[in-house]
Amino acid sequence: MEMTTIIGILAGLAALVGGFLWEGGQINGLMQGAAALIVFGGTIAAVVISFPLARLKTIPKALRFAFTRQTDNTEQLIEDVVNMATTARRNGVLSLERMAVDHPNSFLREGMQMVVDGTDHELLRQIMELEIGAVEQKHESYAKIFESAGGYSPTMGIIGTVMGLIHVLGSLTEPTDLGPSIAVAFTATLYGVAAANIIFLPIASKIKSRSDDEIQNMELLLEGILAVQNGEHPNLVRKKLVSFTPAERYHAPAVKEGYHEHETAE
Repeated sequence: MEMTTIIGILAGLAALVGGFLWEGGQINGLMQGAAALIVFGGTIAAVVISFPLARLKTIPKALRFAFTRQTDNTEQLIEDVVNMATTARRNGVLSLERMAVDHPNSFLREGMQMVVDGTDHELLRQIMELEIGAVEQKHESYAKIFESAGGYSPTMGIIGTVMGLIHVLGSLTEPTDLGPSIAVAFTATLYGVAAANIIFLPIASKIKSRSDDEIQNMELLLEGILAVQNGEHPNLVRKKLVSFTPAERYHAPAVKEGYHEHETAE
């Protein structure tokens, strides 16, 4: 579980409630069941109408993707590919079969298995790029669901406020009750705008950010797989893959004996 997402949502809600209380508001003034029903019920209904059932079933996966910590370590992936490049140059690509089968990253495992199987260079690139595109499209569909919810919830809040005002003005008998009644009606707008900007849209942005990181790792691995297939020197493979990562985030390990920086590719 990645706590930054949860902490961010809780901090945002705490800031809103804390600011309201700081100004002298009463917590009971924010607890309006009817407003919550209109905003969240209406938003859920609009999302259900907007997407087919197959897409709606991916919501748990989308939440898991947004709230769980990324398991792949970019530095470790680079070193794994470099080790495979070293093994392939010394013992041939067939020696990579065991390393490929045992690797936890499915993209690297499948790519190296195709290298071992002797798949054509261009065909291998095409297959792996199609897989990258499919993953990117899947993540895009995850984000669109929450972006849609973030677009609907403020509108539902306005609808709830208008409905509240209609009720207030239609049954007004005491002018002194007008102010508190209007304040209650505007709670629906608060729910809608807050839900969009603290929950739905930030989750969509988090999914996109996580997707960018995963796609970058997949592109890195693709270049590494093709470099291993070409028999490139391990030091050159490392330099190529490091270019995918910010310099301040990568700390290269000591160069292994037999493959020094001053050597050139064979």
